[in-house]
Amino acid sequence: MASYISVADIPDLVGNTEWVSRWMEVPQERINQFADATDDHQFIHIDPEAAADTPFGGTIAHGFLTLSLLSAMHEDCVPVARERTMGINYGFNKVRFATPVSAGKRVRGRFTLKEARHRGPTMMSLIFDVSVEIEDEKKPALTAVWLTLMQITPDEDNTGT
Repeated sequence: MASYISVADIPDLVGNTEWVSRWMEVPQERINQFADATDDHQFIHIDPEAAADTPFGGTIAHGFLTLSLLSAMHEDCVPVARERTMGINYGFNKVRFATPVSAGKRVRGRFTLKEARHRGPTMMSLIFDVSVEIEDEKKPALTAVWLTLMQITPDEDNTGT
């Protein structure tokens, strides 16, 4: 579980700290549930027999499933500002799905704070370099630049400057 920090300490973390989440399992059941939730039932995700005859050798997780795990991975390891009232997903830059995640593998997130800046007294933008590693694989499942916003409680320490 992530620790708590002050908003005032966040700028000191830019480029200086890397956080790594716990390993998360990606079993076939999770892949099937994601297929149902998104109506993406391509055989490479849900049909182990047909997928065995592909270069993947079996079913693989949807790239967007892997991407969607970032929120839980982030919550698992990146410190939370005590003054935060909510976090907002603002989007991604340069998302790349480098290596497929085979059903049954474990993945974890690696986060580096690239930029943090105030957007007024109640909002801060945070930009993270992110990668999702696959256990026992050399290349990551994905890399991305993640843009987030954090609403904060205004007080005399959060001047927005």
